[in-house]
Amino acid sequence: MQMTLPLPARTRVAVIGAGQAGLSVAHHLQRRGLVAGEGFLVLDRGPDAGGAWQHRWEALRLGSAHRVNDLPGMAELGLSFDTADRSRAARDVVTEYYRRYEDAYGLQVRRPVTVSAVRDEEPLLRLDTDHGSLTAEVVVNAGGTWGSPFKPHVRGEEAFLGRQWTTVDYRSAEDFRGRRVVVVGGGTSATNILLELEGVAEATTWVTRRPPEFVEGDGLAAEAGAAAVAVQDRAAREGRALPSIVSGTGLVATPAVKAAVERGVLVAHPMFTSIEPEGVRFADGSFEPADDIVWATGFRAELGHLAPLHLREHGGGIAVEKGRVLRDPRIFLAGYGPQASTIGANRAGRIVANQVLAQLA
Repeated sequence: MQMTLPLPARTRVAVIGAGQAGLSVAHHLQRRGLVAGEGFLVLDRGPDAGGAWQHRWEALRLGSAHRVNDLPGMAELGLSFDTADRSRAARDVVTEYYRRYEDAYGLQVRRPVTVSAVRDEEPLLRLDTDHGSLTAEVVVNAGGTWGSPFKPHVRGEEAFLGRQWTTVDYRSAEDFRGRRVVVVGGGTSATNILLELEGVAEATTWVTRRPPEFVEGDGLAAEAGAAAVAVQDRAAREGRALPSIVSGTGLVATPAVKAAVERGVLVAHPMFTSIEPEGVRFADGSFEPADDIVWATGFRAELGHLAPLHLREHGGGIAVEKGRVLRDPRIFLAGYGPQASTIGANRAGRIVANQVLAQLA
């Protein structure tokens, strides 16, 4: 999908990213009187609607991932992910629904547009993009995390003769047919990948930093989920590096997951201590041969384009309260920290929009 509308030289509010958080903020800004394309402008680097979901692997279905919350105003369009066709690829469903949502509300998302830097031109902010520059009074960063997969450093990794993948690289189990695969990570992506590799790969080994905990129901809707979000919120307000949401919520024990545990497919091993040319070495001295290592070890917020603003704190993160960056009240992070989960992103859209309008006033 090519950008058909040019970028204006100036807008009041620039929203970077058209995933769940960005569209939620845009919807609430529109409901409160700002006009899309004039009062606010949504910039998205993706080739199509759908946010990060458009890039996920084909075999992933909505029922096998954490629940995708409906966007505000989606019900009025007769759309809901709760009733979506789960036989279709999740990426196709989300892309279709988000595209219909953008069109129905006339959000005029400009794509593909990549923001390379946000700079201070007091009292305005300048956004440098691959389609030129523009200025804004307020910037809402809703770029998400998909483009910034986290891969921990492990001794000897450079000597590995096989291939190392991240969740972003993963496309199909067929790429691993007949190969020995080590999957690292304690989240839903890791377990989904392991289930898909069963019967395709020659052998799989699951490695996690801590023993996995399986919980009934939707892990993010459980009491543990609320506690994990609270931990994220404290870290965000204090400007510390953000902990993992999954580490505090557990893995959802779906029937497929329970059966895989019983079959011995989902048996976690402790983290290896080093990587050797033909496999991984554990602390007890045992060795597991591997042709591939898949790092399903989470993501970090994409904030590199905000570096010119010097927003980071000594704790390694950006101090944020209810979406507002404490170092610069003109900058908001939507979908960051406690807002990144499906619990908080849509509600956060309303909170951020209200604060943006207060800042404009």
